[in-house]
This record gives sequence, C-alpha cells and structure tokens, in this order.
Amino acid sequence: QVTLVESGGGLVQTGGSLTLSCVASGGTFSWFAAGWFRQAPGKEREFVAAISWTGGRTDLADSVKGRFTISKDNAKNTVYLHMNTLKLEDTAVYYCAVDRRRTPTPVRQGDQYDYWGQGTQVTVSQ
Repeated sequence: QVTLVESGGGLVQTGGSLTLSCVASGGTFSWFAAGWFRQAPGKEREFVAAISWTGGRTDLADSVKGRFTISKDNAKNTVYLHMNTLKLEDTAVYYCAVDRRRTPTPVRQGDQYDYWGQGTQVTVSQ
C-alpha cells in the first residue's frame, strides 16, 4: 500500500509562486512515475504535469508550460510541483498520483495511476 501526502498549498497573489510537495510512503518510490492533477470548483479534474519513473522525462499541460515544472527526489520519496507566475485560473485542489509500473514516459491519463493523495488547496487572488 502506498500513501501520498501533499503539502505546500495556500493563498497567493497573482504572479506569485508556490511549490507543492507530495511525499510517498510504502512501495519502491524510485520506480514510481508520478503526476499532478487539479480540480477547480464545478470543473472536471485535469492533468497538470507528469514525470517518468526515472525522472528524465516530463510533460506539462499547455496551460502551465513555461510556468510550472515537476521534479522527483528519490532520496526524499517526494515529487514536487514548482508553480510560478500563478494566475487566477490556477485556483484548484491539486492532487498528486503515482504509477508503480516504471512507466518510461510521463502519463497524462488519470486512470493509469494507482494511488492518489488527498489534495492540497491552491488559491490565487488578485
């Protein structure tokens, strides 16, 4: 069983930055591919970013390219989402997820992930 705990969310003004962390316990983290998703009120969950199990390949949604990056620290069992130049439309609950199968490419499809965190709220204000 793998447990994921996100942190780092909060209230930030437009143009600001936040870094979300997702700490995993259980399983062999170095084998995990990972992703970040978000869900805004009244909207469906959407893909934000993903990283391959080696950490060598990443994928970002068009809406966050150039502003967000995803990284993975195997020594700390942690996946990060670094968010810069935040916009009002980035307001959402952010979820991390992991795929245990050593997937060599970043995965955008949520149903490919095995475990999910509880989410952390990010609110961007003017």
